[in-house]
Amino acid sequence: MNAGYNINEEIALDRNIIVPEIINNAKKIRYTSVKRILDVIISTIGLVLLSPIFLLIAAIIKTDSKGPVIYAHKRIGKDGKEIKIYKFRTMYENADEMIKEFTEEQMKEWKENFKLKDDPRITKVGKFLRKTSLDELPQIVNIIKGELSIVGPRPVIDEELEKYGENKAKFLSVTPGLTGFWQANGRSDTTYEQRMQMELYYVDNYNFKLDFQIFIKTFSAVIKKEGAV
Repeated sequence: MNAGYNINEEIALDRNIIVPEIINNAKKIRYTSVKRILDVIISTIGLVLLSPIFLLIAAIIKTDSKGPVIYAHKRIGKDGKEIKIYKFRTMYENADEMIKEFTEEQMKEWKENFKLKDDPRITKVGKFLRKTSLDELPQIVNIIKGELSIVGPRPVIDEELEKYGENKAKFLSVTPGLTGFWQANGRSDTTYEQRMQMELYYVDNYNFKLDFQIFIKTFSAVIKKEGAV
């Protein structure tokens, strides 16, 4: 046996590494389990209570422009799984074709932020729905299905995910949310770089207290129409 070797010290060192990791994993499992239960209960109640508003919005959309009431948009969910999030349609039916008609400045803004502050593809009713965030109400169904949580990083498209670089796996390690740290802190008033920093901050620091703060702050941001486009 080597001089100075102490097996008790090695065991103590392993314990200092392994035990905290086990405790941390147990906390994460408890957090995600309780959060999932709350997601289902709250979103189910919300879907029932808001059903009259759903019907009203659907009727207004149909009256305003041609096309489906609900729009399913492909996004990247937890662990890289492809999901389709639901929204009330806020754009004209030929919105994808209209991208080809963007000016050089509009295309530059689109490539940098994946959205335009003055988007010609958005209908009159769509502008109101986006300003009030009512367009995202159908995502309650995504929450019930387990594809979204009430609070979490907003799901992104493939091109956006590439911007996260070496942090892609971290970003995809949690269930995306209907609202999140970025949504509650500026939304479109921030650069995409700032958005990524806020989303990753949440992934590193999520807990029930932070979730509750984000949930409450989201209501304030929606009422004040902060950062909405």
